Amino acid sequence: MASLPLLPETDNKPKLIGIARLAAQGESIREGHNVEYFTLPVRSLLNRCTVARMPFTWTINPYRGCEFACKYCYARYTHEFMEMRDGVDFEQKIYVKQHAADLLRQELRQVKAGEEIAIGTATDPYQPAERRFEITRAILEELARHRGFEIGIISKSNLVLRDLELLQSIAEHNELFVSLTITTLDVELARILEPRAPRPDLRLEAVRALNAAGINAGISCAPVIPGITDSTKNLDALVSAAAKAGAKYIFANPLFLKPCSAAVFMPFLEKQFPQLVEKYKERYGTRAYLPKTYHRRISQLMAGLREKYGIPKDYGRQSRRAHPIDEAGEQLSLF
Repeated sequence: MASLPLLPETDNKPKLIGIARLAAQGESIREGHNVEYFTLPVRSLLNRCTVARMPFTWTINPYRGCEFACKYCYARYTHEFMEMRDGVDFEQKIYVKQHAADLLRQELRQVKAGEEIAIGTATDPYQPAERRFEITRAILEELARHRGFEIGIISKSNLVLRDLELLQSIAEHNELFVSLTITTLDVELARILEPRAPRPDLRLEAVRALNAAGINAGISCAPVIPGITDSTKNLDALVSAAAKAGAKYIFANPLFLKPCSAAVFMPFLEKQFPQLVEKYKERYGTRAYLPKTYHRRISQLMAGLREKYGIPKDYGRQSRRAHPIDEAGEQLSLF
């Protein structure tokens, strides 16, 4: 394996530090299909979450970057910490964290009772890279050796079923929730929004299989995309399917667009949904979040649909995810 060259440390190029230096020192593993894998010699795996609007204390992301290439992905900014400013790098340059289980074994002593560990908040733990590198599986094997943790996993992939027995082992002595993200049941729409993610029906089947095996599993409908996936018809169909799959919960949060995400999403919108471009420019031009009235509309719609199809309003900590803090407050007039 050939080592990647370090960026020259000259007067014109600043010295790389932290995660940027570690990324530059990684080794290229494979290149093909416009995706390249790199090793990432990280110093820590367990990260304390300092964002007030997130309902968990710790996060674990086995990889940096995600091959699913979702057009709306909010996590593209994480590659900027490695001095990569092109949003497409996030889906084409995937960093594989080395020695993950060993690091986690040392760091779990920091976790206190009542603190939740969320796996997959900034990169999908079951993206295609996981088939080869099995970093997520190594992490789960370590968690299975412990008791009393509160663990949440979120993914768009039915590959999670590969680890069914391991998840059952974890659930015996820990509180475990597995959430499958599904934004629409429309296969063609999902294909253009989430080009490399498994089909929605495969994700639904994963929810069904997880619950049948005794794992608390539900659905994250996030993001709800204005003018594209936020119709009553779309959300009704999704909640109905969730109920039939035995989902323990379903929550939904509207799209927010940070600059790094908008740089990819807006050109996509111009190509696929040109009739929405002006509305999006008006609503997201100077802010990342939609107003509270839009959040309230989605929240009320989902509450009614959960009641209609018999999905519990509150189910453990997962219910907290349905009520994020919104940073906007204007009166809704569009979408």
